[in-house]
Amino acid sequence: MAKTNYGKILDGKLKDISEKCEKPSLLLHACCAPCSSHTLDFLNDYFDILLYFCNPNISPESEFIYRLDELKRLVAEMDFNIPVEVEEYKPEIFYSLAKGLENLPERSERCRKCIRYRLEMSGQKAKMLGCDYFTTTLTISPHKDSGFINEYGAEVAEKYGVEYLFSDFKKHDGYRHSIELSKKYNLYRQNYCGCIYSKINSEKDRLKNG
Repeated sequence: MAKTNYGKILDGKLKDISEKCEKPSLLLHACCAPCSSHTLDFLNDYFDILLYFCNPNISPESEFIYRLDELKRLVAEMDFNIPVEVEEYKPEIFYSLAKGLENLPERSERCRKCIRYRLEMSGQKAKMLGCDYFTTTLTISPHKDSGFINEYGAEVAEKYGVEYLFSDFKKHDGYRHSIELSKKYNLYRQNYCGCIYSKINSEKDRLKNG
């Protein structure tokens, strides 16, 4: 079975939106500044964007605060008039989701549970705020399963009655562009996804590779 081309679906949606007179509103879940850089640059002409920072997986709290501060700095320096909605830091939520799955690798059920939670929160928040669409920056990462993210995003959309913006932000050299923008704005590019388990695995890989 052929894979769904979510990048092509997004291109079609943006073409439709560009032919209309008004920008729809979009709640964009953001995991960090580097992943948000290209995504914001790519979407800003099409949507009135609200960034949503909901990441209880990030550890420790100082890392959560640093990534949030970098996101806010990026938005200011890119000169986008985009508000940032911040969900209270509650790491106990993530640890409850990850219980029994601590030793699994990235892209495992632990990651899927974490992504499900953040997409669920994003759909719920978009509904509460009356946004036309919601989506996430997570599909720009080559380490994430874009198929799963989009499939679950569609489920959340059906549940809350807010349209999910299908995406694969790696398309159009999105990941490469995010690296270029990170250099331009001197962004902190973390070497692990966010949770303590990904940090441990990152350290193991670093030691293994010298």
